[in-house]
Amino acid sequence: MKRILRNAAALMTGAVLLAAPALAAPVAAAAEAAAEATAVASEVAEAAPVLPNPGNNGFMMTATVLVLLMILPGLALFYGGLTRSKNMLSTMTQIGAVASLAMLVWVMWGYGLAFGPEGNQFISWGKFFLQGVTADSTAATFTDEVISEYIFISFQMTFAAITVALVLGAVVERMKFSATMVFALVWLTIVYFPIAHMVWEARGVFFVMGALDFAGGTVVHINAGVSALVAAYILGKRRGYPTEPMMPHSLTLTMVGTGLLWVGWFGFNAGSALEANGSAALAMINTFVATAAGGLFWMLTERVMGHKGSALGFCSGVIAGLVAVTPAAGNSGPFGAILLGAIASVVCYVFVAKVKPALGYDDALDAFGIHGVGGIVGAIGTGIVYSPALGGPGGDDFAIGAQLVTQVSAVAATIVISAVGTAIAMSIAKALTGLRVDEESEVNGLDISEHGERAYN
Repeated sequence: MKRILRNAAALMTGAVLLAAPALAAPVAAAAEAAAEATAVASEVAEAAPVLPNPGNNGFMMTATVLVLLMILPGLALFYGGLTRSKNMLSTMTQIGAVASLAMLVWVMWGYGLAFGPEGNQFISWGKFFLQGVTADSTAATFTDEVISEYIFISFQMTFAAITVALVLGAVVERMKFSATMVFALVWLTIVYFPIAHMVWEARGVFFVMGALDFAGGTVVHINAGVSALVAAYILGKRRGYPTEPMMPHSLTLTMVGTGLLWVGWFGFNAGSALEANGSAALAMINTFVATAAGGLFWMLTERVMGHKGSALGFCSGVIAGLVAVTPAAGNSGPFGAILLGAIASVVCYVFVAKVKPALGYDDALDAFGIHGVGGIVGAIGTGIVYSPALGGPGGDDFAIGAQLVTQVSAVAATIVISAVGTAIAMSIAKALTGLRVDEESEVNGLDISEHGERAYN
């Protein structure tokens, strides 16, 4: 039996050895084909476009909606509560209307002027009316990731909408609704879109210079604040200012608006990372702590100046802290953000409580005193807190002096462009519609004279 098994095994081994050459050829061919298929697949993968990361897309959608929350109802309630009751609806309506106008203009020509495929250091063009943009179009982030271009367009659209709305804080209670709309249309086109391009587009002059502006210190706050100051001077003071009392009619609504602005600002700052990454997380914690410092230090300054710490002061300090940390949100460590929020709050208080009365201009809701001044402090301060010595993300070769020169240059240029552009926009609005309502309309309130309704019955 054993002999039979040994003979069978020998026969099987011999058969395998005889068949091996015949089997080797197909196996080798299969292996070669598999290798070729792998190489082709690798080439296809390299050539294929990078697809948007669903997580980043979802994050940016949320951030975009949060910025909308800042406008309606956030800014509308914040500004509306600070006005007299007879102008509450007028203020809220102006904010909603100019924000809506900005959204339409953005998709027609604003996106093309700010981020178009062609252009130079000062302006771009192309993609007007979003030509060529589809559901498959992508926009690059700061890394190798991409997001849907429609999401990027929508996110930047909300920035344009809130910036022009911020300007209105200086001119409420006396400017015609028609003039407001004309001004917004012209101002967005000749001021906001070019500055957005210069700061955030890779070819932009400030971007090339290396100016640091994470979420809009120059583009949004200095731009809006300086424009507000120029518009207030051109428009003139409210009737009775400053001799008649013009107290806020509802600090409760202002506090609600402040809270909504703070919440929405996380979309503003963290969303400017364009990805759900560590930079967004840094911007998030900085938006917490800088804002907290701003609110408390404004109240502390009130006490030092001999006044009681007020709710209005807390709200003002919160906004000052938010404004100051905007350019530094992803460009500072938390300690640097606290310093920026505290310093900006004190400086803004001085401008609102001391400088404005001394100069006599009627910046009704302190758009310049908080957004303009706070934006300047934040934009210049970013050149300091970026330093790794203060916990910032700057490299070992970072030089504070050189960066400060760049920051100051960008701030100065933004101030000039904003001021000149605003003067032009106001002049056009004056020529087409006139700027101010008549005396009777101003006395009765713009709710009735401009919109035919009242906030409160």
